[in-house]
Amino acid sequence: MLNLSNISVSFGGRDLYKNISFQINNKDKIGVVGKNGAGKSTLLKLITGDQLPTSGSIQKQNNSSIGYLPQELKVHSEEPILEEVLKANQEVFTLTKQLDNINDELVSRTDYESDSYLKLIEELSELNERLIHLNADNQLKDAELILKGLGFSQEELSQPYNQFSGGWKMRVELAKLLIQKPDVVLLDEPTNHLDIESIQWLEKYLVNYLGIILLISHDKTFLDNITNRTIELANGKAYDYKCNYSKYITLREEEIITQIAAKKNQEKMVKHTQELINKFRAKKNKAAFAQTLIKKLEKVEEIEIDQLENDRIKFQFPDPVHSGKETLKIKGLSKSFDEKTIFKDVDISISNGDKIALIGKNGMGKSTLIKSIVKDIEFEGEINLGHQVMIGYFAQDEAQKLNPNISVFDTIDEVAVGEIRKKIRQILGSFLFSGDDAEKKVQVLSGGEKTRLSLCKLLLQPNNFLILDEPTNHLDMASKEILKEALLNYKGTLLLVSHDRDFLDGLTDKVYFIKDQSVKVYHEKVSQFIKSYYSSIADSNIKTDPKKSKKSNNKKQLNKQRSIENRISKLEDQLVALEYDLYKSTEAPEVKKLQDKIASIKSEIELSFQKLLELSD
Repeated sequence: MLNLSNISVSFGGRDLYKNISFQINNKDKIGVVGKNGAGKSTLLKLITGDQLPTSGSIQKQNNSSIGYLPQELKVHSEEPILEEVLKANQEVFTLTKQLDNINDELVSRTDYESDSYLKLIEELSELNERLIHLNADNQLKDAELILKGLGFSQEELSQPYNQFSGGWKMRVELAKLLIQKPDVVLLDEPTNHLDIESIQWLEKYLVNYLGIILLISHDKTFLDNITNRTIELANGKAYDYKCNYSKYITLREEEIITQIAAKKNQEKMVKHTQELINKFRAKKNKAAFAQTLIKKLEKVEEIEIDQLENDRIKFQFPDPVHSGKETLKIKGLSKSFDEKTIFKDVDISISNGDKIALIGKNGMGKSTLIKSIVKDIEFEGEINLGHQVMIGYFAQDEAQKLNPNISVFDTIDEVAVGEIRKKIRQILGSFLFSGDDAEKKVQVLSGGEKTRLSLCKLLLQPNNFLILDEPTNHLDMASKEILKEALLNYKGTLLLVSHDRDFLDGLTDKVYFIKDQSVKVYHEKVSQFIKSYYSSIADSNIKTDPKKSKKSNNKKQLNKQRSIENRISKLEDQLVALEYDLYKSTEAPEVKKLQDKIASIKSEIELSFQKLLELSD
């Protein structure tokens, strides 16, 4: 379908990649990976023809259609979004017109055996096949299903395109691409503006898609569930693997280990051969043998070891300031925008050390809840912080809050105080701003660089309550792993909004789920919540008789029991760790603190067992 031959792209004397070649076949679902700046987006633009290579060629199969979803929006429209999506499929309109013209001509002709008549019949057949593939008879239904799958309500389908925010416009653009059913789909970070529910819908859609897919994403789970092939762009080369992302990582590491071993063996052989040459070169009866060895060495091709892109941020949160047992108390929180109610009488209590994933469909109030907590917006009700609680807040638009007119160094220097000012360059270096990079103006930084700089600012205070709203946007996979590891080791309280399932899983032990103007609390990991929640939705969508209803109630009860059992297991693990710390402790204040914590956890375990017993009864 597509053949890329000896493609080179150079910018300002630097090779982005040099002489890369690969073929893309029907039904390939390819994850395009590599660190920021490796040329992933450029590769998609080369395939669309929006950008030309410095050298090399790209051959495309005749009449193959290509659909491309870029990261930037360039569309302005006042049409209702449903009409905007229906209008996008120009191919259906054009083919239908061609079909009508051929039918009109066939009706008027009588030369049924002529070559030209038979050719028209052939064209008619091809047009019908293409229209069937595009599901032309069901365009309206398809458009509605796609838009609803991407999170729009029925009422919103008739609202004008230009009334939606950038994230929701991007969903419309994705719907416009999908309804065209192109032979080749090129997606550049399609999940950036989607919530978990919409991501799962898109995932299922793409898994069953019949065409070719090239997908750029930093969402490991999304890549693993869709792709059957991975192309890594690194070191100016393309590394091609017939597997998904996780398998590719394993194979890539094994391959480099093999290269290192082969390189060592080659070095031993070269060293031994050189020793023989030096030994026999001066001897007349061995000179010919020495010359043979010299020629042998000249023919040896040196084994090169592929260098993994190991540049990554080094991230570790400072030890937080000690705070009280209760981090946050919310009572009777209500919030409305004009006539739309976001929350009504919400009560929440967050304890010291909680790691919480805040989940819900976009527009349900995740960011509104966070902005209420940090007092960025007005609200009704009470929100009180616990004793000595210090909030570190990373907003979705944190990168846009940076002053574009000052340097990277000055950005950190403005907020650094005390001894830490002596370590600014060291800190910036750990976030990949080394040497002259520290003097760059913020306005020339990429999205990923601005995100890294904003995260760097979080290090400058020992906050004991981190509130992070989509902190992984624009971060590559390596940087996300480092951030996740740092958060796993963080000793404070964490409230985290993210749609990245792999990033969330194992990081949090509670889920706050926003729906129907309220916040429900689940004591379980994100993966378990998603599994149980979506299975319960499937149950509720089935019209049930009393027997099925009883099964549904049993399933809900089992989910509750499983949630409590997971919580008990987590508490028992904490108890073992605390008792071990108590065994090692010798300082009286520390011993007293540990004893209080142990007593509190034992009490919570006992209460959880009581709830479990009531459910069993």
